[in-house]
Amino acid sequence: MRLLKGFTLVVDQARIPVCSSTQRLLAFLALQGMPRSRTYVAGILWPDVTASRANANLRSSLWRAARTGHPVIDATARELALSQHIVVDLHEAMTRAHRLLDRSCPCDDILTLQTLTDLSADLLPEWPDNDWMMIEQEQYRQLRLYALEAMTERLTSARRYGEAVAAGLAAVRTEPLRESAHQVLMKAHLAAGNRGAALRQFELCRRILREELGLEPSTSLRDLVPLRGEHGEQSRPDPYSG
Repeated sequence: MRLLKGFTLVVDQARIPVCSSTQRLLAFLALQGMPRSRTYVAGILWPDVTASRANANLRSSLWRAARTGHPVIDATARELALSQHIVVDLHEAMTRAHRLLDRSCPCDDILTLQTLTDLSADLLPEWPDNDWMMIEQEQYRQLRLYALEAMTERLTSARRYGEAVAAGLAAVRTEPLRESAHQVLMKAHLAAGNRGAALRQFELCRRILREELGLEPSTSLRDLVPLRGEHGEQSRPDPYSG
């Protein structure tokens, strides 16, 4: 099951059609990661109707899930859970993200394009806003931002500068106002010897912070990019100039 960028259910390389209500049910169960009572599931997914109507909607979605011809839900009289044999791309991405954030954990095997792709993708971005989904989306967004920054730092340390810059750019695209994302990207540029690229990234960050928040970059960010003064002494960009 794919939840990153959009919902897709795939069996043996074939895409399985799933109606919207069943998609919501499957996604919800995947995000829970544990069995939930039928009453709880119905109340969360259909909060604006009566309990009897919500339970009827749930039964309808379960019937449609069974119509896919594949055992996608483990159901008992009281509880529901996503079938254990279903692999969810979000779960795999989160596992890699937590590994990247664990400083004691070697991660060479996951410093890959697939990891970068998954951490660059939003969770079900086109789904209608609702409370439970917005919380899950923001939780994954924050996790992947930290993981992208960690990935940038690990790739920089491994001297894989092009990949480090790509990961840093993904973090900046996800949250342009995040100074720590700009910082790891600037460090990747500097490690590669690209001082001009680091300075351009600083100027971009400074402009965004000024225009959006009326703020100046932090001292730690400014200190990353030293410049030569007229008399050869080291100086740094003046955030209050221009």
